[in-house]
Amino acid sequence: MEHGPLTDPIVEAFEGLGPQLKTAARFILDQPSEVALLSMREQARRAGVQPHTMTRLAQRLGFAGYDDVRALYAGAVRDGALGFSGRADLQVATQKAKGERAVALDIVASVGAQVQRLAEPASLDRLVAAADLLASAERIYCLGLRSCHPVVAHFAYVMSFLGERAVLLDAGAGTGLDPIRAASSKDVLLAASVAPYTRATIETARYAHERGVPIVAVTDSPVSPLAGIARETVMVPADSPSFFHTIAPALVVGEILAALVAGRGGEASLAAIKRSEAQLTAFGIHWSPPTARTSS
Repeated sequence: MEHGPLTDPIVEAFEGLGPQLKTAARFILDQPSEVALLSMREQARRAGVQPHTMTRLAQRLGFAGYDDVRALYAGAVRDGALGFSGRADLQVATQKAKGERAVALDIVASVGAQVQRLAEPASLDRLVAAADLLASAERIYCLGLRSCHPVVAHFAYVMSFLGERAVLLDAGAGTGLDPIRAASSKDVLLAASVAPYTRATIETARYAHERGVPIVAVTDSPVSPLAGIARETVMVPADSPSFFHTIAPALVVGEILAALVAGRGGEASLAAIKRSEAQLTAFGIHWSPPTARTSS
């Protein structure tokens, strides 16, 4: 972490602090990840001051006590305000303090709980409503860049078994977003993005929205730039014990939406899937063990 929530006020007040308060302040400036992670006593020990010095510093900065400072830094971690480098610093400190197996367990437990939340009634209602809109579209334009690319790429790949309704906005030579110009109100844009939101995703979604294209958003907040313009929004948590946000819940949402849309097709979907299987077999796409030779 290079810049914590109190970096600016500490720097501004630094010259007016006494020697012990300066030592404590320098610890906060240099080790903001540990402010979010460690107890006040442990921070004081590492800084080389008494615990009451940390409390005095917090009060000098306008807080009732040091717990308020720790809560502020912990909130910055949760909200992603510390950026990738800040979260990486926190992960390194956590990994040293708890061990790698514990960090791995934390990630597994976090992702498992997040995916389980998709089974809540409100989430299921959003998934069904999103599938309704997608199933009604003549074409589904699929938009997800950077970390969210696998979400829509997998959706589009599954949909390819049903024909050519899905258009993945992903091509070389800087032309990947161009097909959106052909979208109309009869189509749907499936857009995925979580904080920090990719500018091109938001701008392309706004372009489509302004032209009357309905949007299904897979995003992490009701106040995200996508949620504000979407016809249907499926909320996915993205916070993670890792320095990098998780896309696992969003991937699950993509799988669910593809399955629901495919199921709406009935016999037509089954026929399309059979044709796709026949083509894959003809091309020998999937590996199969060699047939054992029989002696005559």
